[in-house]
Order: sequence, then structure tokens, then C-alpha cells
Amino acid sequence: MTYTIYENRPVITRHARFEQLGDEDIVLEKALSMSLDLLDSDFKCLHLDGAWGRERHVNVLPLKQGCHSIYSLKGASSAEHNPFLALLRGSANENFGEVFGFSLVYSGNFIGQIDVSPYDEARINFGIHPENFEWLLSKGDSFMTPEVVMVYSDCGLNGMSQTFHSLFRQRLVRGKWRDRLRPVLLNNWEAMTFDFDEKRILTLAKEAASVGIELFVMDDGWFGKRNSDRSGLGDWTVNHEKLPHGLTGLIESIHEMGMSFGLWIEPEMVNKDSDLYREHPDWIFHHPERNTSHGRFQYTLNLANEAVYQNIYQQLHHLLANHEIDYIKWDMNRYMSEVFSSLHSSQQQGELSHRYILNLYRLYDALTSEFPNVLFESCSSGGGRFDPAMLYYAPQTWTSDNSDAIERLKIQYGTSMV
Repeated sequence: MTYTIYENRPVITRHARFEQLGDEDIVLEKALSMSLDLLDSDFKCLHLDGAWGRERHVNVLPLKQGCHSIYSLKGASSAEHNPFLALLRGSANENFGEVFGFSLVYSGNFIGQIDVSPYDEARINFGIHPENFEWLLSKGDSFMTPEVVMVYSDCGLNGMSQTFHSLFRQRLVRGKWRDRLRPVLLNNWEAMTFDFDEKRILTLAKEAASVGIELFVMDDGWFGKRNSDRSGLGDWTVNHEKLPHGLTGLIESIHEMGMSFGLWIEPEMVNKDSDLYREHPDWIFHHPERNTSHGRFQYTLNLANEAVYQNIYQQLHHLLANHEIDYIKWDMNRYMSEVFSSLHSSQQQGELSHRYILNLYRLYDALTSEFPNVLFESCSSGGGRFDPAMLYYAPQTWTSDNSDAIERLKIQYGTSMV
């Protein structure tokens, strides 16, 4: 067990490390990050639930005997339940009373669980969800769990939130953009969806520049044969029919207008109607003897496979190294299904979801290290992968695809909790 205790913050973090010292192989079937026992259950539980377009709505329930849990088995931390729980003592509210907050620094399948015993004792567990999880350890191997951040406040929810915010801003987020004001941006998606060419893009960009926009972002549809959501994902080369002067010519024009240039990508996904899929149909998560499910006509690439990782890395590295891109919006528009790989052994199938997340972090780390001036924004159909682990790599996250002002009040309030 590893604990970090902060001298000037009411914060303790914890994670576990398993090391196999024996000669025989062992298999981890459950590896949680924390378990905390409380002597009573006089608390209300606050968590953030929702769905696409209504992420992180506040839900408060009194603790009762039995088990209460939040979780994701979507392959991402998900819009359904954020990996965060808070316990409010008695009549604690926004500004008064004792609050304990727990936030898991992880972007994949997770569980947060509170058990209340017949003697009104409460136990809180948090970590990687054990369902479909296994991890083989041979002699000398080790496994480290994600970290849980535990916060105490005697000034209500507001004190808890301020502690999380200052900790994440100062000790988790990193890089050039950590403390900088973000540019005011315009994204062309709402105006055009897939229906654009260079002329339409530049016309919109001129209007944007005239009203003081600082960053112009070209969204989905600029690459491959991408004229709808049915084709092109996986082929991260410019569509010259739409952009005859390529990205280089377009970026130069945007920069000449006095704006920075941003680009949308969704590198973890592929359409069957793409050169990448036609060349490597075995690179998606699927079971060869079962139906393969799509979402938005796309499939999840098996990022746990080293060849897939290298392909995505090389395509994105080439894109960033050869173009003066100032901002990347990194999207993920579907959850995982049929998480099976014929390229991995039977003993490794339970490792796939976690290996996927580890290679996602590895990919982000490589690109953000090599291109430190680029502002990366994470996105997952809005707020479907909104967790502190992503903030380590991308210093801002798209909160929700729902930008209705009234709807956003609840979304923003829940998001502000942690």
C-alpha cells in the first residue's frame, strides 16, 4: 500500500501494488485501490449520474443497510456514473458540516461501493471493476492499481470541491496550458457537420475572425473518404477533394487571419468502410463467433494490441509533426462491446480493458511530450470520459454535447463538485 499525505491540504491518496515473488504464476481477479471502514453510517451518499446530454447530475441518497454502488463496465469512466463519491455527515450542506470525498484517478471500468453492515458500520471500496478483469503475474511481475484521492472537509461540499480543484489544478494538470487562459474558439461542426469544403471553411473563419474568435477548430469530416459517419474513421490523411490545398494551405490561411488552428480526431475508432479496416479487420474488438456490434457505425480498435498502438501513434505523430496545429480535440463516440481479441491468448482476455487504458495513457503521454505547445482537449460524446486521469494528459475536457443554457446549469453544477 502506498499513501500520500499532504502537509497543507486535507488530502490522502492511496493505491496498491501487487508483486509476485513466488515461482508459480498467479492471477489477480480483484485489485481495488482502497477500502475504508467508518464506525457508523450516519451519512448521505452523493454521486454524479446521468447519460449522454445530461452528464453528472447530482444524486443524494441516505445510507441504509446493504450495498450501494456506482460503476462503469463501458470501457470508459462513462457518462452514467462519474468515478466519484461523497459522504455527507448528518445535515451537512453546501457550506457547513463534515464531508468525505473520494475520486478515482482512472478512465476505464471502475466500481465505487458502500456497504452498510447490520451494526450500521460503513465500508467504502473503490477501484477497477472486478467483472471481466484478470491479470497474470509471473515471478518478478507487478501490478499497480489506480490512485484514489480522499478529501475531508468540515466546511461542507464547497470546502471539499475547493480542495479537489486546487489539488488537481496544481498537482495533477501539467504542461504549458495548466495556468493559461483558454482561447475563445469556434468549432465548425454545428454550422456544417460533414458538409463543407475549403471555401465554406474559410468563409466561416473570416466571420469568426471578425468577431474576435481566437481559435478556429475544424471538426469531423476533413480526412479519408469521410462524408458521413459511415466511413473514413481510421484513415488520418487529408481529404483533398474537400481541401485541395491540404491542411497546410488551410492552416496558413487561418493563421493569416490572426487565429490559431485546431483539429478534431477520433483515433481509437474505425469504420469498416476505411482503408485501415480493409487492411486489418482483426484489429477491432470482436469475437469471431458472435455478432459484432457497432455504435454510430464505428468499432473500437484494440488498443491493447501493440501493432494497433504503433499505427495510431505513427499516424498522429505524422499529422502533428507536419502541420502547424495548435489544438487537438480528441473524441471517443462509443463505448466498448465484445471486448475480445483473437490476437491475445485466453489468459490475457481479462487484461484487455485495462491494457487498452494503459496504452491510451501511453499514447497521450507520447504525443503531449513531443508536442508540448499543442492544447489537447479530451472528449467522449461530450462528458463520457470525464475523470481526473484524463486531466493529467489533456488539461481541458469537453463537459457535454448538450450546450443548452438551462440544461447546462445542472451539468455544470454537478461537474463542479470534483
